Amino acid sequence: MQTKDFEFMSIALTLAIQGQGKVSPNPMVGCVIVKEDQVVAQGYHEKYGGYHAERNALIHAGDEVKGATAYVTLEPCCHYGKTPPCTDILIEKGIKRVVVGGLDPNPQVAGQGVDILRKHGIEVKVGVLEQECKELNHIFMHYITHKKPYIALKFGMSLDGKIATWSGESKWITSQKSREHSYALRHQYSAILVGIETVIQDDPMLDAKKSEFKNPTRIVCDTHLRISEKSKIVQTSRTIPTIIATASDDSIKKKNLQKLGCEVLEVEKLNDHLNLENLVLKIGNRGIDSILVEGGGIIHDAFLRNQLVQRIHAYIAPIVIGGQHAKSAVSGFGFEALKDAPRFKFKNVQQIGDDIYVEGEL
Repeated sequence: MQTKDFEFMSIALTLAIQGQGKVSPNPMVGCVIVKEDQVVAQGYHEKYGGYHAERNALIHAGDEVKGATAYVTLEPCCHYGKTPPCTDILIEKGIKRVVVGGLDPNPQVAGQGVDILRKHGIEVKVGVLEQECKELNHIFMHYITHKKPYIALKFGMSLDGKIATWSGESKWITSQKSREHSYALRHQYSAILVGIETVIQDDPMLDAKKSEFKNPTRIVCDTHLRISEKSKIVQTSRTIPTIIATASDDSIKKKNLQKLGCEVLEVEKLNDHLNLENLVLKIGNRGIDSILVEGGGIIHDAFLRNQLVQRIHAYIAPIVIGGQHAKSAVSGFGFEALKDAPRFKFKNVQQIGDDIYVEGEL
């Protein structure tokens, strides 16, 4: 039975990931209903506000699911939110056994879902492919536990860590394949953040690039409100959610940006820069569970020194740029002592085209 449990939970994980970029700040969840070693129903959490995986799997199922086993990647919810509790339908449909990948850290669940099922005579097994199930929802786990967005840095660089030459040329260091891979990352995060210098120099769109991907909310760190009202970001802010984070008291500029569709977010100032801790808290209070920072060396350094980063996505091209004035992936002040520098554990290292992609977790 243990081998079968792994097999069917793997199917549930494959289903769950189909909700990526569509369900946040909810978790991705997959559910497989099995009877006599045959899959008789399946479903996943398809969109925020929609039915959860268990209900999607069971809502149209007939009597054939009675006495079956349900494999679900995350503990079934037991409270009313936007949808009814998943424990209810598991009980109603006569499910005999429930295999759970991992417990839900949400205080409204946190083991209570499992307890309810057991009190109704349902056999429950917890911890099948637990690490895989937790990794699938590392963003949700962090957000629900810390009440702050999960933050990742992303950059493409040369072998010697440069993101541009001393003259500012940066297009393109990495390959087209790497850039396409990096665009897909935007689909995994709720927001994408850059500094005002990136907007002024590159005038980026910061969109998902592909129609099948959801556009992340765009956040610009702009302490003194220098952003141009003619920039692509501002001009498209009615169609793509855009937040301009600032400490400026320029009320006229703020009103103009708001009329164009931007949200202007007032943030505390610290040493003539935005207080990033205050910014992150305010973004989290808006229900944004994750941020992909693509802002350049100075802002990367600021996030790292403020201990706000959980993950790094780095694309390393087989080119050496050199030059002490060439821009680095992380610049700013840096760390004086090695003991203070954050160390990351490699989660994924692979070749993409001619480049190397490295994903590390703090």
